[in-house]
Amino acid sequence: MAITDGEVLSDTFSPRRLLNSETVYDGRIWDVVQETFEYAPQMPPLTRDFIKHPGAVAVVVLNEGNEVLMINQYRHPVGMKLWEIPAGLMDIEGEPPHIGAARELAEEADLIASDWSVLVDLFLSPGSSSEAIRIYLARNPLPVPEDERHERTDEESDMEIRWVPLDEAVAAVLAGRIHNPSAVAGLLAANAARQSDYSTLRPVDTPFEAHPKLRSADPQL
Repeated sequence: MAITDGEVLSDTFSPRRLLNSETVYDGRIWDVVQETFEYAPQMPPLTRDFIKHPGAVAVVVLNEGNEVLMINQYRHPVGMKLWEIPAGLMDIEGEPPHIGAARELAEEADLIASDWSVLVDLFLSPGSSSEAIRIYLARNPLPVPEDERHERTDEESDMEIRWVPLDEAVAAVLAGRIHNPSAVAGLLAANAARQSDYSTLRPVDTPFEAHPKLRSADPQL
């Protein structure tokens, strides 16, 4: 069915009556839960397992030369070193998403930025995970003073950081050379925003209502 005149293309909240929920795997970072719910009155209940995820934030950083900050990091589940954008979990209770994004940028790239906007929101794998991620656009970056820099460990200890022209990064996405989902979405969204002279950007503190943990009592999309 085609979108009618005046209708806005938008995902919609569609709650179902939850009959049972239990944690079947209690992980260090995220859990696996099994939930049984009523999909429709005339149908038998459905049971689904999924990853219960705290959510994440990511940042596309652009400098005055229209270059984007890229990070090369090893990811064990896929056995590859991936080119990514700075990102991290929303794992500090009560921390606003944009504050978490600024923290991750400082920790992973030793940068702060004075100009922040919301770029794009997405669910990374909504058929199997509750993970929601908000990607910000940060401009006018400046270095964090050396005595305030975060000590990176584990897979972050040998990360390579590189400034890449935005056009080159977008071309790498379209050629299938960049696979990280937040990088793919963020780079394409940044390119689209640039083409509209950044008029599509949202304020940095726009509520993240799509995030399952941050929804208001009567969320609207």
